Order: sequence, then structure tokens, then C-alpha cells
Amino acid sequence: MRILVVNAGSSSLKLTLLGSRDETLAALELRASSERIDQPELRAALDGELAGADAVAHRIVHGGDRFREAVVIDGGVRDALRGLAELAPLHQRRSLAALHAVGAALPGLPAIACFDTSFHATIPAAAHTYALPAAWRERWPLRRYGFHGLSHGWVARRAPALLDRPAAQLRIVSCHLGAGASLCAIAGGRSVDTTMGFTPLEGLVMATRSGSVDPGLLLWLLERGGLTPAELGGALEHDAGLLGLAGTADMREVLTREAGGDSAARLALDVYVHRLRAAVAAMVASLGGLDALAFTGGIGERSARIRALAVHGLAFLGLEIDRRANESGPVDADVSASGAAVRTLVVRAREDLEIARQARAVLTT
Repeated sequence: MRILVVNAGSSSLKLTLLGSRDETLAALELRASSERIDQPELRAALDGELAGADAVAHRIVHGGDRFREAVVIDGGVRDALRGLAELAPLHQRRSLAALHAVGAALPGLPAIACFDTSFHATIPAAAHTYALPAAWRERWPLRRYGFHGLSHGWVARRAPALLDRPAAQLRIVSCHLGAGASLCAIAGGRSVDTTMGFTPLEGLVMATRSGSVDPGLLLWLLERGGLTPAELGGALEHDAGLLGLAGTADMREVLTREAGGDSAARLALDVYVHRLRAAVAAMVASLGGLDALAFTGGIGERSARIRALAVHGLAFLGLEIDRRANESGPVDADVSASGAAVRTLVVRAREDLEIARQARAVLTT
């Protein structure tokens, strides 16, 4: 069964055609700066190099309470996904636009939705419950959902293979660091805690998203600062994070400017790493210990400096990096120092393989 994986992220659209043995037959990445995805390049690829799929599998960011596993997409599913768009506005509408564009080009193929939230359905109530009024929690589905579950799910399978240890015996903190960023505490192959919450705004500092902010500060801006809810939401999603601190959303540029003495870039890097270290330690507390720290995502895989800075401040957990291994451009590798009690891994993000695995499971049951 050949699966066309469609991954609509916050800044790009990735399409990968996988063969029956998960080999990559063709791949295409497009910049996607709006909710419309109708580039002629996409249509040409679907008619050409990406042709021949037996099914299409879509990454969908938010599944809400209803979707806890992959499902075949029909009219009812589409309506439900549209209803969840307000919970992840930067992503859900992009995913729906990709679903529409690819579906229009390939109307005869079954389409499967695979959810970033589903991996976190195993998080216990103590970790997913917000301390809000009971009337609110009864009226609305207010809970920590978590995101990047497809990436964290792949790490939950790949890390044990790299360490040659059973997943059931491992406590892993997975660090998905990219334009969006989140951590996941994984015990026995299952998510038990994560940093993103009701929406993908909570948690770490990201490219253009603020991460966690005191809700009282936000109320102050609404009541005293004269901002409208739309202005506040737009700024937190699109104008905050690294962009708000350093004037650029690109971590590579932040690091270059910081090395050149730029004070704003220095502050942005310090804030980013401070939040990252603190969140890793919190995930370790949820696990009751740590066997491996895994870096994945664009920044997690490619930035030796961010890995080194993060691990340096977490030495008390038993982490230590081998400098040469870390700086050698590792992919699916253990970059730990030889005597480190806890292993540090660099895991290539393969959401496409996790999506294809889930799609095949749906279509063959």
C-alpha cells in the first residue's frame, strides 16, 4: 500500500509518497504562507512525481475530545475538524486547506486523518486537568490536549531502537524543537505529560508564539492596555516568541546575531534556553527519573549549540554531551559522553512514517 502523507505545518506543506516498505518514493516541500494552498506546483506534483498513491494520510493538529485515534475522513469528520479550528488557528485551517486541495486533485482516494493530539490521550487527569471552575469544565472541553504527538510518537518508537532497550523500560523526554516547540514525558512508550496545553500556545518559547504567559498579564492588556481579543491573539500567535524578542523568528539568525554581540539576540537565546531547561526538568519530575533525552525537529536536529546549552544546564540529571559527536551533524545518533548516566539522542523527525503507520492500521482493520 503506497501512502501519500500530507503534513501541513505552520510555515510549510510537506508531501511524501511512501512505498509499501516505508521507502520514500517522492517528496515535495512548499512554503505555505496563507490558509490557501492552491499552488500550481502542488497540482503538477500530484499529477506527476507524487502520483500512484493508494491512500492519502493527513496530519491534523487538533482532534479535540472526539478523535483519539486516526479515522477515515468523511463529511461528518470534516465538519468536526472545522469546528476545532479556533483551538489551533495557526494550524487547523492550514490542515483543512491542504485536505481540500489534495482531495480535489485526488478525489478517488481514501483519506485518513492522523491527529497530533491522539498520542497524548494517555496523559493522566492530574496532568491534563486545569484548576478552573467546575461549571466551566462541565460546559466546555477545557483540558490539556498536547500537540506534536505524531513526532513524539515516533520518538517513543525510535529511541528504544537506538538504545537497543525495550520501550517498556524507558523514561524519555522528547524535545520537539522547531517553529513550534513542545516537550513530552514518555514512560513505557506512552505520553504521561507534555508542555503544550488546550492550544499550541502554551509551553516553550517558539518562533512566533509566546509560550506560557501569566494569564493575569493578558487580562491586564485587555482591560488596561486597550487591546482587543483579536489583537492579543494575533500578537501571541504571530508576533511573539523569538520574533518578539530578537526581531527574527529564525533560530539560526538568532545564534549568528548573538555570536556577533547583539543584545536582543542574547536575551532571546537566554530566555529560550531557560524555558527549555526548566520544562525538561518538569517533565523528568512527571516521569520520576530519566533514561534518555531526545532532540528532534528542525532546531533539535540541526542546532548543536542549542543541544549543548540545554544539556549543560541539566548536568544534575546525569546528562553530558560528547562535544565532537554533538557537532558532527548527527542523525539518529547517541551523542552522550561515554560516562553519562543518562543518554542524549538526536532523532530525525519522521512524522511521515508515524502517519503512514496509523493510516495503514485504519485501512487494514
